[in-house]
Amino acid sequence: MNVLFTASEAVPFLKTGGLADVIGALPKELKKQGVNAQVILPKYGNIPKQFKEKMVHKTSITVPVGWRNQFCGIEYLEFDGIAFYFIDNEYYFRRGDGVYGFYDDGERYAYFCRAVLEAMPYLSEKPDIIHCHDWQTGMISVLMRAHFRNHPYYQGIKTMFTIHNLRYQGVFPKGILHDLLDLSELYYYPDGLEFYGNVSFMKAGLVYSDIVTTVSPTYAQEIQMPDYGERLDGLLRKRSHELKGIVNGVDYALYNPETDPYLFSNYTKYSYEEKRMNKLGLQEKVGLPVDDMKPLIAVITRLTDQKGIDLILHVLQDILVLDLQLIILGTGEREYENSLKEAAWQSPNKCSVHIYFDEGLARQIYAASDLFLMPSQFEPCGISQLLALRYGSLPIVRETGGLKDTVQRYNQNTKEGAGFSFTNYDAHDMLYTIKQAVELYHQDKDTWSDLVWKAMSKDFSWTASAKEYKEVYRSLMNLPPLS
Repeated sequence: MNVLFTASEAVPFLKTGGLADVIGALPKELKKQGVNAQVILPKYGNIPKQFKEKMVHKTSITVPVGWRNQFCGIEYLEFDGIAFYFIDNEYYFRRGDGVYGFYDDGERYAYFCRAVLEAMPYLSEKPDIIHCHDWQTGMISVLMRAHFRNHPYYQGIKTMFTIHNLRYQGVFPKGILHDLLDLSELYYYPDGLEFYGNVSFMKAGLVYSDIVTTVSPTYAQEIQMPDYGERLDGLLRKRSHELKGIVNGVDYALYNPETDPYLFSNYTKYSYEEKRMNKLGLQEKVGLPVDDMKPLIAVITRLTDQKGIDLILHVLQDILVLDLQLIILGTGEREYENSLKEAAWQSPNKCSVHIYFDEGLARQIYAASDLFLMPSQFEPCGISQLLALRYGSLPIVRETGGLKDTVQRYNQNTKEGAGFSFTNYDAHDMLYTIKQAVELYHQDKDTWSDLVWKAMSKDFSWTASAKEYKEVYRSLMNLPPLS
């Protein structure tokens, strides 16, 4: 079974969000389970030099973009046993440090979608399935149907589309249809590519792919409702029988507190006491009072509405009154950045704020923290809470999307669960839950140690998720299920 992953980013070549983690890790696990996975990506100018130097030029072709023919180099690199192919066009993809947000993103990813299809005959293996991820690849399924359906090479190839975040849809003016995609008006209608007077790449993937998945079962249900459906809920309800939610995993070889080179002290669930050395080391590093008796709450996130930063700011002074320390790492909306920096300036012994992102510091925070706060307004899956569990930091989450699917609330009567959660998107509900967690930390160390043990014992590696993807692939190919 040959599966071609196509996406706009992947670890370790380029990362702006959780999509890159998925594309970097899932193909490796699928290969362990007998699926031959290949990956095709844009060759961005800011891919690290050490990778670009190892890429092998396979061939050069031309790709039609409307009435023009554009250069397309096809380059190859094997990494961790996976074949990665790169679409090379400096005009579209060599844009300094940026990846998205350019005035011509519609043209850039229209080109990429067509280039993927044009490049496929030059890959080492013909794919049985093209697995497309997020809006940047949404046009692949419709372009294959419109321009390649009579070509012998493409006969029988299935398409699968995975939604990582429905909010970002790739919506562009109607003119893109003819000028860049060479698609006729026949595709521009309410059940096709038309989206409130424009054209939506996301909708193209949802309408024309053979099957649709998203990154958690709860999110798959939520996006069929108006509150979460981003004006596509009707379409998703229509395709509900072909919509499946599969929780993301974590690369446990990469994120492993026993071997992580960034940590002050490595540890396992059997050596929990070593975790405290990470708290002491981090407190000293960031200028917080060195005190392993105070619970340390961490926030590592984009500072946006989606991530619940407005809830945190609404009750931040109430949080800082508690007997705890708070550390925040991330960038985002300027208003949120400034408010958090001001809070850190006013309470330097309680609050440490870092308005940038650093992978090493992030790992140190996961290892040092006792609690991990993630009060998202919505969360398709979320990886941060999975990393927190992996490193023994108990999550405090709002029950939405993948957070609901992966964090089981601690029940003091049954002793089940390894985290804390609240239902409503309400700052005071969040504050009440924080108070419960902090009180438990101070008053019952034995229970706390048990919860950390349970958190670190949970398995959110890619093994189970990859098995579910494999079953979806088999169903697309009309093969019987494995179990």
